[in-house]
Amino acid sequence: MKMINLGHSGLSISAISMGCMGMSEFYGASDDEKSTKLIHSAFELGITHFDTADQYGLGHNEILVGSAVKAFRKQISIATKCGIMRDKNNPSFRGTNGTPAYIKNCCHESLKRLGTDYIDLFYLHRIDPATPIEVSVAAMAELVIEGKVRHIGLSEASADELRRAYAIHPLTAIQTELSLWTRAPAYKALPVCHELGIGFVAYSPIGRGFLTGHIKSFDDLAENDFRRGLPRFQPENWDTNFRLVTLIEEIANTKHCTTAQIALAWVLAQGNVAAIPGMRQIHHLHDNIGAATIELNAEELALLNKISQEAEPIGERYTPAAMQTYNLTE
Repeated sequence: MKMINLGHSGLSISAISMGCMGMSEFYGASDDEKSTKLIHSAFELGITHFDTADQYGLGHNEILVGSAVKAFRKQISIATKCGIMRDKNNPSFRGTNGTPAYIKNCCHESLKRLGTDYIDLFYLHRIDPATPIEVSVAAMAELVIEGKVRHIGLSEASADELRRAYAIHPLTAIQTELSLWTRAPAYKALPVCHELGIGFVAYSPIGRGFLTGHIKSFDDLAENDFRRGLPRFQPENWDTNFRLVTLIEEIANTKHCTTAQIALAWVLAQGNVAAIPGMRQIHHLHDNIGAATIELNAEELALLNKISQEAEPIGERYTPAAMQTYNLTE
């Protein structure tokens, strides 16, 4: 497995790491036994970094990941996050909280759920508009001093927020959506990451599964699949957005690989970038890991850039309410 050094931090993670969110909610029914076996297989195949968050499954995902990696905890790194508030009595509620007291309490609770005495990489999941980023990062820095956290990062932060945060404490990574159908947010932050020596971790690098080409229509999504509520997945946008998949597939055929592998290989080619595709099935794991061995030449990269621009998707990546509440940076 190819390894990625996250900026100047000294933290090295597998280029293809594991996004664990979908094991607890959002993409259908959960199966803890199956998920645990998948995490074990990932480790055996060279994945060294596992990404979770306190809000995934309202804590369930951290418990699952912590239990699954217990036997090889010292050989891997765990990333978790704080800053998004949810309410178990109101599943649709989302809020942000970046106050020091909230961040420190979240860290304490995450440590308990993960069953560990330190968190390798602790992200502020979303920037809280009501709390200056400097205040939030100062609180995270105190957790580093206390030994509870080894590295800190931000998710979905703007270039300005990255600079302001970095002035308080070095950032190891920013985690932002990046794929062949979501480029703009990352492209504003990537130059700053390269300048300051901050690693970049790409989430949803296969477009929440859309770029695999395996989901042929809206009706293929389970009734409780959250993608049913996302604008880009709506029936009226489906055929237009699927054009990109068709174009990627043509390139994949010439490389004798899958569309998912081409999509992931493009993400990894962006420079000091690791990817955390979500995985729920063993064939997802094998397919994703195979992407780390695919080399795209300059001509292929230029072609992928061209077709992703020409086949720009219709619809936002989140619902209008989420785009506003999450303070996502476009």
